[in-house]
Amino acid sequence: MYIVVVGGGRTGRRITELATADQHEVAVIEKDEKLAGALSVDFDCLVLHGDAAARPLLEEAGVPEADALIATTDDDATNLMVMMLGREMGVPQLLSSVSDPGHGPLFEDLGVHRVESPHRLSGTRFYRAVHRPQVRDFMALGNGAEIVEIALEAGAPLAGTTLEEAGRQGLLSEDVIVVVVNRENKLHVPKGRTTLQVGDTVTVLASEGVTDALTAKFSSQG
Repeated sequence: MYIVVVGGGRTGRRITELATADQHEVAVIEKDEKLAGALSVDFDCLVLHGDAAARPLLEEAGVPEADALIATTDDDATNLMVMMLGREMGVPQLLSSVSDPGHGPLFEDLGVHRVESPHRLSGTRFYRAVHRPQVRDFMALGNGAEIVEIALEAGAPLAGTTLEEAGRQGLLSEDVIVVVVNRENKLHVPKGRTTLQVGDTVTVLASEGVTDALTAKFSSQG
């Protein structure tokens, strides 16, 4: 996966750290020369110094070939321009932070996949949105445990199986508990005979944390 990150502050740095650790290709655009220099020293990735709200720099960063473009600056105008240019360049996943909640609809109208308030966002949350797009939300509980909401896709190994069957077939390990199933905006407390259906959003508690192997069971690519 090729990810372009605009903004090398705390959030952008965390995204870069996680993505490079997973061996993804990353390019970072940062207008502050000192921050850009630090990123180029600390990470094995392309770091460009300049204004990302300019097409030539985005093209130099390889945005037309990127799988995801993430804007993390504290300036909504910059982030919005980056998202507009990213859409024009055909980037499949567009993600951005927004400082003023009133600007949220502007980003949503562009088809930005996830808009987070800077007061809530973290680099980890952004990275998960790119790396595991079927994961809708998550919460870390400590000691490695996590609660996540995962969308069940057509063709996924778990689609059409009961929880009992999933356990017998090893699709859900003993450290994973299905807490609730959201089906057509109605919450269902699952039992062993509950059948997981395509389109369900499943809330899962994973005592050892959510892994790629677990999310693959909910994905058509699994």
